Amino acid sequence: MTKKNKLIIFSAPSASGKTTLVNYVMSKISNLELSISACTRSPRKGEIHGKDYYFINEQEFKNKIFINEFIEWQEVYKNNFYGTLKSEITRIWNRNNNIIFDIDVKGAINLKNNFGSNALSIFVKVSSKNELKKRLIQRSTENNFDIDKRVSKINEEINYEKNFDIILHNDDLNLSKKNALEIVNNFLND
Repeated sequence: MTKKNKLIIFSAPSASGKTTLVNYVMSKISNLELSISACTRSPRKGEIHGKDYYFINEQEFKNKIFINEFIEWQEVYKNNFYGTLKSEITRIWNRNNNIIFDIDVKGAINLKNNFGSNALSIFVKVSSKNELKKRLIQRSTENNFDIDKRVSKINEEINYEKNFDIILHNDDLNLSKKNALEIVNNFLND
């Protein structure tokens, strides 16, 4: 794979606002394209295969691991796999776009390790675990069991923040959007 283009990697615990920041940055920078992850979970209401995720079953995912079709993958939750297909990176770079990721922390670290200085890793951080739980409840996309599962994972994910190039605090969304855009523009124009 060629490394002519750059990768911007956003990661954070659930409900930190990373998707909102990624969408904002993409709306302001024309040659950024979102990498669509593959996953084994069921689609949430309104999610579309090939737009939000590549939804594939667990056996197909494991087959793709076996034949080395992923640049990175993780079992994020028990029997719930997520990964980035090599073909997705090639697809975007063939369009002469830079890639932006909205991805779990371990996947983000793996991408950064694979692409080194060609990638910028940004960890989105919120002031408290309670704030994250409140945001998870407010977005109404998970049941109580899934919310508890995501909240229990927050401490583990926060421990990885030291592995990121930049920690972006997201307690004031407007300020965070401005900072995210500036950080990404600086990296792309470097």
